[in-house]
Amino acid sequence: MEIVELRSDTMTKPSPGMREAIAGAEVGDDCFGEDPTVNKLEESMARMLGKEAAVFVTSGTQGNQIAIRTQTHHGNEIVAEESSHIFISEAGALGALSGVQPWLLPGENGVITPAQIEPLIRPKNVHYGRIDLVSIENTHNKSGGTPWPMESLVAVAEFTQAHKIRLHMDGARLFNAAAATGIPARDYASHVDTVSVCLSKGLGAPVGSVLSGDEETIDRARYFRKMFGGGLRQGGILAAAGLYAMEHNITRLSADHANARRLAAGLSNLDSVKIDTDAVRSNMVFFRLRAGLDHTGFVAELGRRGVRMLAQAGGVVRAVTHLDVTEGQIDQALEICQSVLMESN
Repeated sequence: MEIVELRSDTMTKPSPGMREAIAGAEVGDDCFGEDPTVNKLEESMARMLGKEAAVFVTSGTQGNQIAIRTQTHHGNEIVAEESSHIFISEAGALGALSGVQPWLLPGENGVITPAQIEPLIRPKNVHYGRIDLVSIENTHNKSGGTPWPMESLVAVAEFTQAHKIRLHMDGARLFNAAAATGIPARDYASHVDTVSVCLSKGLGAPVGSVLSGDEETIDRARYFRKMFGGGLRQGGILAAAGLYAMEHNITRLSADHANARRLAAGLSNLDSVKIDTDAVRSNMVFFRLRAGLDHTGFVAELGRRGVRMLAQAGGVVRAVTHLDVTEGQIDQALEICQSVLMESN
């Protein structure tokens, strides 16, 4: 049975070309700075994003948490949107690894504003913590992969600069944001102090992310990467996959977005599905079923018939397109969704 894998874009498998790049990678000991493939990946990402330096890390979570640890002080505070990945999906690392307290703000499609942040800034006083960092997420996962509008990012960046607060972008799917809006990733990155990008989601690499920023911050980040257990030896085996992904898979992301829109349009034609097709801005599709239908049972039955989606809290079903999903598989998934729903009526 053919599987249509729509649970996440982390489910991609290395392509034959990527496997060849991995097999042929030139390697060295990265903890000594001697892995030429890791060095090339870091230099390539920094150059692409217009940053002075970059460090290769094992995951998006590690990249975010190293960025936070590097730019904050224990006991101080950070600001993030209330459903941000750094808070809800990174195993409590804010407190455990960096000892920071989060201010969590409700966002509109994941976007927070200076007007929301300003009341949190208090006068210097021995009783108060201090805000060291604001973290934003682009695209915003829990808002259905919505990109940040550039004007909103500029407003937050100008505010943080004026208040001498660092600004980090969880850009796990930054290149999806660029593909969706036409705004180059470099332009997004120019407004933040640090930015982490996942290689292992839509770009199709099996492992890894890259954290970019100024040289001083990234040098400090290498120290915390080692502390957090992320020091690599012959990391070029993994970095080669990331380089291949950057060279071959960024420009094709719009195909994933087209497949997501195709899926959303097809779902909108099913009487038992409630979906806002206008909210599908990148490679994520979120929808609900009409009252009385069990979304967990629906997803389980889809899985038995070869279509894998995720049942989330609040009756939400999530489907994510990626490079291993074809247009034909989208049509196949829609047919199976229709069959399951008809049998549920």
